[in-house]
Amino acid sequence: MISIAQILYACSFALITIGLYAVLVQRNLIRIVIGLNIADLGVNILLVTLGYVDGGRVPIFTAGQGAQHMVDPIPQALVLTAIVIGFGVTVLMLTLVMRIYVKYGTIDASRLRGLKW
Repeated sequence: MISIAQILYACSFALITIGLYAVLVQRNLIRIVIGLNIADLGVNILLVTLGYVDGGRVPIFTAGQGAQHMVDPIPQALVLTAIVIGFGVTVLMLTLVMRIYVKYGTIDASRLRGLKW
């Protein structure tokens, strides 16, 4: 039987692959930003899945409970930080795309490659 962790691993790798495919194949800068966000989501799901324990409990130590049945809180804290950083990076990328469109009148990456110094 397939466990929840295996499904989440497969979904996270699929999202990372889809995101990287969008970054490598797309020419539209906004679609590239969306692809990076999809890959970021896949990495976040992967990190949360790494800390997953089947039947795990909240990591609050009380008398009589062992640490082997508790969920690891470190990946969850890292993902919360990564979400905030990802939001900031997305805003920065969209701002750069907007500035590129204002200056050059296009968001097509192949046309921008022809604008060398």
